[in-house]
Amino acid sequence: MPTVSIGRDRLFAALRRSYTQEEFEDLCFSFGIELDDVTTEKAIISKEKHLEEEKPSADDEIIYKIEVPANRYDLLCLEGLAQALRIFNGQAKIPRYTVAKISKELMHKMHVKKETSLIRPFVVCAVLRGITFDETSYNSFIDLQDKLHQNICRKRTLVAIGTHDLDTLQGPFTYEALPPPKINFVPLKQVKNFRADELMEFYKSDSKLKKFLEIIEHSSVFPVIYDSNRTVLSLPPIINGAHSAITLKTKNVFIECTATDITKAKIVLNTMVTTFATYCERKFEVEPVEVISFDGSSSVYPDLSEYNMEVPLSYITGSIGVPLEVDEVTNLLKRMQLNAEKAGSGHNISVSVPPTRSDILHPCDVMEDVAIAYGYNNIPKRKLSSLKPLPLNQLSDLIRSEIAMSGFTEVLTWILCSKKENFEMLNRKDDKSTAVIIGNPRSSDFEVVRTSLMPGMLKTVGHNKDHPKPIKIYEVGDVVLLDEKKDVGASNHRLLSALYCGANSGFELIHSLVDRIMEVMGTPFVPVGDKSGYYIELSDEPEFLLGRQAKIVYKGRRIGNFGIVHPEVLNNFDIPDPCSFLELDIEYFLQS
Repeated sequence: MPTVSIGRDRLFAALRRSYTQEEFEDLCFSFGIELDDVTTEKAIISKEKHLEEEKPSADDEIIYKIEVPANRYDLLCLEGLAQALRIFNGQAKIPRYTVAKISKELMHKMHVKKETSLIRPFVVCAVLRGITFDETSYNSFIDLQDKLHQNICRKRTLVAIGTHDLDTLQGPFTYEALPPPKINFVPLKQVKNFRADELMEFYKSDSKLKKFLEIIEHSSVFPVIYDSNRTVLSLPPIINGAHSAITLKTKNVFIECTATDITKAKIVLNTMVTTFATYCERKFEVEPVEVISFDGSSSVYPDLSEYNMEVPLSYITGSIGVPLEVDEVTNLLKRMQLNAEKAGSGHNISVSVPPTRSDILHPCDVMEDVAIAYGYNNIPKRKLSSLKPLPLNQLSDLIRSEIAMSGFTEVLTWILCSKKENFEMLNRKDDKSTAVIIGNPRSSDFEVVRTSLMPGMLKTVGHNKDHPKPIKIYEVGDVVLLDEKKDVGASNHRLLSALYCGANSGFELIHSLVDRIMEVMGTPFVPVGDKSGYYIELSDEPEFLLGRQAKIVYKGRRIGNFGIVHPEVLNNFDIPDPCSFLELDIEYFLQS
């Protein structure tokens, strides 16, 4: 979930009233966002630079860190968030965004060359005319670009945003793809002229830009945007040119978004222009730009038209579980920036989705907005008569309760682990036929899906070895084993594990726990070979001490093992005290 940092006083000024922290937290909860942290600018800088945090003074600006949904791009800056909250509170009406009515002859034009298809084929553009920036809105404008780059733009791989002072440029513009040595310009915040290939080397030492170089550095051509004087606007997705840099004095902003995904590019452009069109001389009006492709086809951007969606009232009320009338639903949707009205004489709701709400894709999104505006806490709780837990989950809960009453504490461990933990550290050999391997693991700690609960349990004890002894823990969880009989090639198994760690082995405690579980399951202890109950036999597992381990046989099938953990295994997990361990497959209890 993205987090937006906003000055508290500036936010309250935009909301046209002040709130206590508790009141603002309640407002955030009602709107479906969360006040994540309250800090200061100094504290943020100190944390970034790993400095000792200074005590806050009365003059320090209070910063609210607000967590917003990942698909609500319109809430990623002060302007969008404040507008949404004002509409939610009934302090403002839903704005109508318009595209300026100018002829194609007078429109700025962006000509796209064929070579761009080799690297970054799409571009969309718009102009914010007569804009007025102050320091706060200017910083917010830059910050929104960064937030979008990190979010929907996927670190500029899908979309890269360029913003320019239009008065320093001369149209028409061209979007080209050229060999790096043929591109020369002065990049933003520099005074020296660079070739594009030189820039790649120059920015390898730049902490902010070096992570974007790999997007284009190995390509034979680089994307570049020129004006009619061959002035470079930008080298997307790396850097803009210094010539057209926007400042506080900029009055006309040219926005271009180059992309590998045209749908994402349109969303990004719409988000930028709708958010900051509020500062334009003609409020909420955006000047279009014609993009002309190399094949002669053309499109005009941005597209700020609303699209209509018809949603059955019964779907909304049935999903939420609250009987609502048409007028109530339409009023709730208007609080969420969705114009809505009754559709004809039926019981459907006609919803107009504005360009700011790219997250509305399906009737379920409309239903969710109704639920948010109605208030989740106002929806009555109910338990469906048809809702019944799965037998396996019922059994798991029963076993959890019994083991907890025996004095053990439940733990939850990762279902992914390293190959070393799953095999070598348990003295096991990888036969390549049991463990599911992760194809592209994020780190070496998450290479395989666990085939036993033992590694996680031993890691837990290893990290808590200074805890007072004895340590008595258990877990009921899934492991995954390769299984050719399944369509996905693997199957889940619900296991129970319990561990006793202390100066004494605790073998008798683990053994008694086995007896208690079998007693709860109504299974008697029987002689070896008898399939009417359970019995134990000597086993030979490498993770246990030889001669101090046993296998559990239930109705003729081996379902688990218990015993004293081998000293080598304990040493691998940095555990100094003896441990006894139990693991059994509880799914067998449901198969009899």
